[in-house]
Amino acid sequence: MSILRLSALRNVLTKARLRFFRGVMKMDIHPTVEMSLSAKMDMTFPKGVHIGECTYVAFNARILTHDRTRGLYVHTHVGKNCFLGGESLIMPGVTIGDNCVIGAGSVVTRDVPARSIVAGNPAQIIREGIEVGPYGRFLDADETERQIRDTDPSAADLPSRLAR
Repeated sequence: MSILRLSALRNVLTKARLRFFRGVMKMDIHPTVEMSLSAKMDMTFPKGVHIGECTYVAFNARILTHDRTRGLYVHTHVGKNCFLGGESLIMPGVTIGDNCVIGAGSVVTRDVPARSIVAGNPAQIIREGIEVGPYGRFLDADETERQIRDTDPSAADLPSRLAR
């Protein structure tokens, strides 16, 4: 099977999975959210998952809404224009503000103010007052890609290679 067919299959499965989360599980996930096929949503209290528009949830990121040992079932909110890095873990009851970037592998145990970058275990604020666009993408990201393409001809198809 070709790489293009596998990519198309992955896209179909991802969209179907998001429809399942929204329709069957009643999660509050905005239609513009993009999510890796391996991202995990808490199915114990699915109505507690809230994800804002134009947010990207990367591979193996997890959003939790319960702590069974304490009998805790709470709402966990992720704002709009956020990026949740791969393997990140959002603990129950956390609210992540709009325009935030969560570093890969971070364990977010407390609320994150809008326009912040957090990373680590437990996650700490690395920078505040950041400017990001949709999906938590830095505003100068397109310019950076253009500069790479201009200096390295083999990077001409960089965005399409990164999307695979």
